[in-house]
Amino acid sequence: FLAGLHECGSSLQMTPDSLIYRTSLSYKPPPANPIIVRTNAAVVPIECHYPRKSNVSSDAIQPTWAPFLSTLAGEEKLMFTLRLMNGDWSSERLSNGFQLGESLHLQADVDSGNHIPLRLFVDDCVATLSPDRSSSPRYALIDFSGCLVDGRSEDTTSAFISPRPRQETLQFMVDAFRFAGDNGNLIYITCHLKVFPLDQAPNPLNKACSFNKASSLWAPVEGTADICSCCETSNC
Repeated sequence: FLAGLHECGSSLQMTPDSLIYRTSLSYKPPPANPIIVRTNAAVVPIECHYPRKSNVSSDAIQPTWAPFLSTLAGEEKLMFTLRLMNGDWSSERLSNGFQLGESLHLQADVDSGNHIPLRLFVDDCVATLSPDRSSSPRYALIDFSGCLVDGRSEDTTSAFISPRPRQETLQFMVDAFRFAGDNGNLIYITCHLKVFPLDQAPNPLNKACSFNKASSLWAPVEGTADICSCCETSNC
């Protein structure tokens, strides 16, 4: 379906930075049976956000001052996402349930907006039984500024995907697991994402390294192999 911003009873809110249109999508299934039901009604809130501030130019005048957009680029916030993807990485996975023996396809992205070109890294990832990443028990998947330490364990194929689809995206696979003695089957994964200027070479603090079991060596998604040597010493 297609609906205009001012249709379907939408409301408009104006903030200092945005125009926000709000409406609700309602689903009311007709009862198929007078005694039992197999579907629930649902109301999905929808919001459309549009920035109020920007600048345009016809290129007819070369300003002697710093253009507004270049000033904004140095101040705007970066939008990071971490998503579970389907097996071919084409779209987000609809279910977050896994069987032991399957692999989690995780994709980290950043919307760099008007910033200078950036490369995304996953600094660390930890799995816990609660949303508190410092809780116990906890299991490190990625540590030491970009070392996928889970791939160092026996009988795992966990690794970063190389090459990247684009510099603002980093994909990695982790074999499904559960905490010993836990029957809840719910695990939280918390990751710290960061960016680094694209024109600067990866280094021991800005890297994505996987362990290659065939060669028993750490290998980076990009950069020279020596930036991964600290993964083995656990001191980066």
